[in-house]
Amino acid sequence: METIKFLIDFVLHIDKHLGELMMQHGPWWMYGIIFLIIFIETGVVFMPFLPGDSLLFASGALWAATGNNIFLLLFLCISAAVIGDNCNYFIGRNFSDYLKSRVWFKKFVSDENIKDAENFVAKHGGKSIFLARFFPIIRTIVPFIVGAGKMKYSKFRIIDFFGGLCWCTLFVSVGYFFGNIPFVKNNFSVVVIAIILISLIPLVIGAIKSRKKA
Repeated sequence: METIKFLIDFVLHIDKHLGELMMQHGPWWMYGIIFLIIFIETGVVFMPFLPGDSLLFASGALWAATGNNIFLLLFLCISAAVIGDNCNYFIGRNFSDYLKSRVWFKKFVSDENIKDAENFVAKHGGKSIFLARFFPIIRTIVPFIVGAGKMKYSKFRIIDFFGGLCWCTLFVSVGYFFGNIPFVKNNFSVVVIAIILISLIPLVIGAIKSRKKA
């Protein structure tokens, strides 16, 4: 329960937490922390709840405010996202049956999460790898699903690279150019919630349509 409270507080006040970490440890530690969080969210299939979108947005805003190297930040974020997805692909390719049968795995990734990701892949095919980048939760599960489905790795890695490039560039750039506008800065928690809700809207609509068809 305490872990959940901490995660909620971290996400809603991510700008303050990142700022405190920057002051305590300096930019080089921050590059490593951000790389690690993005890598875990995309690379570990049972960690889909980590705040990828809001982290990228807040990082862009913080880098604009502190004058640190935005291009290095972008490079590390893109690298973390792509490397993470590739790890997730191979986890799905080699261990999907084992993991889906484990009780502990289902506590983090439900059968419904898996089914939603499978439906997403079935509907969009190879494009799902790119599109999933922009939807929380499902972006972590789709590489696992396409790996389990034995999609050609040569196809996966090309689409995934462009997905990671666009996802990181979009959210970091928006944070960099707009995150320090007074209204956004003074209502950062509201902006973070809005980012999360907007990202979830297509998934909710898709789930409703699927249930109606069923």
